[in-house]
Amino acid sequence: MANFFTENKDLQFTLANLDLKEASALRENNYEYAKEFDVAPCDYADAQDNYERVLKVVGEVCADNIAPRAEEVDENGPHFADGVVTYYPLTVQNIKDLDNAGVSGAMLDHKYGGLNFPASVYTMMTEMVSRADASLQNLFGLQDIAETISDYGTQEQKDKYLPLFASGEVDGAMDLTEPDSGSDLQSVRLRAYQDENGQWFLNGMKRFITNGCAKVHLVLARSEEGTVDGRGLSMFVCEKCPELVVRRIENKLGIHGVATAELQYNDVPAELCGQRRRGLTKAVMSLMNGARIAISAQALGIAEAAFFEARKYAEERKQFKKSIDKFPAVYDMLTRMKTKIVATRALLYETTRAVDLRYVYTQMVEHKADITVEERQKAKYWVRVAAVLTPMCKAQATEVANQVAYDAIQIHGGTGFMKDFPVERFYRDARITNIYEGTTQLQVVAAIGGVMQHHNEDRIKELMALPFEGMLARLKDKVATFYEKQLEAIKYVAVKKDTEYQSLVAQCLVEMEAFIFVGMLMLRDALKDSEREVLAERYILDAESQFEERFMRVMSGDLTTIDKHREIIDY
Repeated sequence: MANFFTENKDLQFTLANLDLKEASALRENNYEYAKEFDVAPCDYADAQDNYERVLKVVGEVCADNIAPRAEEVDENGPHFADGVVTYYPLTVQNIKDLDNAGVSGAMLDHKYGGLNFPASVYTMMTEMVSRADASLQNLFGLQDIAETISDYGTQEQKDKYLPLFASGEVDGAMDLTEPDSGSDLQSVRLRAYQDENGQWFLNGMKRFITNGCAKVHLVLARSEEGTVDGRGLSMFVCEKCPELVVRRIENKLGIHGVATAELQYNDVPAELCGQRRRGLTKAVMSLMNGARIAISAQALGIAEAAFFEARKYAEERKQFKKSIDKFPAVYDMLTRMKTKIVATRALLYETTRAVDLRYVYTQMVEHKADITVEERQKAKYWVRVAAVLTPMCKAQATEVANQVAYDAIQIHGGTGFMKDFPVERFYRDARITNIYEGTTQLQVVAAIGGVMQHHNEDRIKELMALPFEGMLARLKDKVATFYEKQLEAIKYVAVKKDTEYQSLVAQCLVEMEAFIFVGMLMLRDALKDSEREVLAERYILDAESQFEERFMRVMSGDLTTIDKHREIIDY
């Protein structure tokens, strides 16, 4: 029996070395929940055992059940007729298999039937599901909807919906995008209004809605008449009903197993979820942290699948009387692919740890009566760190997935362009990851403020203070040189006080920061496992020329650079 967890040495290393002690204890109320719920862990060792046990179950389901069905699901996909979406039978079976594994409410509280797992562990599940079938992750990953109801809904809404999500009885959709409002959510126009009895209704259109045929919908709508910006938006929860019409589903390049729908709201009954006028500024911003992580994990899963197939093919394919993995041009590609995957995994789970700590401390600030100054400071700190790491991670993971999928086809040669091998599906599926839930360019916009304000500084200095010796010390010194240049570049851009120039070089600055941060994470992991030294060395040496190129672009520019770009475009 195959298993995507036990066969993935790096994922096992990540779980074993990921410090979730603080987040786990706070989620479990210092393990007091064990007195009330049989499934709750009694200490951190017990929690770790739970995480590993569940991940093994999910890993087996993904490898033995979901992955073998992926090609047929991709070929057939959902069916749409007379306003009804019907999922392909194997997709339905995949969802049932995950429900039977007991992971439909992975992050929900024990009292609602959930596992109360940290986001880090749930993300490991989504990574494995994505490796098996990337489109299925778009259904499994919608657990963030239940989390949003848990965080912002009324007690009645929580009691009504959360047990149903945890048991798998209902599924969800997050209805944000509109035909004329893509990433610019402040311009959402779908109208929310109340009748004389105070009942809310929704009227308007939504587009590109993943799983738009769901039973429960979270909807961003304009609740304040006369407003045109984000302050007039609120979040609502509604259910599938005749007034909520699926007009069509999209015919997509990839991610074929899940329906992406256009919806028409014809006075759909709804309930306010969270504070009025705070739908975008609070609920959606919280959702975006989860969405960025989910798509990062989806991208990483696709990259892992593409690498596995490329390596397997290279070992089996013979040319000139030897397997092609023996040719330097091929094994160098495989080495680069593997290094990028390991580096991305290091960044992803450092990011999820920050999100877990952000969650537990912000929950304390909002609900704990005797909050201390230290706890309040920690909440502010982890909010800042998560705000810069989640977009940085999403940008790196999705770009890496596209490159690895591209290289996997190259290693397959002409056969990779055919549907006889799964790498063409990985290539199609990867392409959307750096577009939806915010393009790479928008992730840069989200991250640049934190980079300019040095939000990663404390963690970078903490990592640099680790006791490196020998080659690792020399590599650390190289990364330290990167960091000195990064600080110089940030100062150079800040002194200009030109927002357009900052926007022009923002991607360089964010990528430079990522090289530094990930380089230090790779060195940290090499301290724990000497076998990883070669990975750290390859990553940092590959990063050196890329870092220097970006540094020179930032430092050689002046205010005429913008005009030069326009001249090139107009040529």
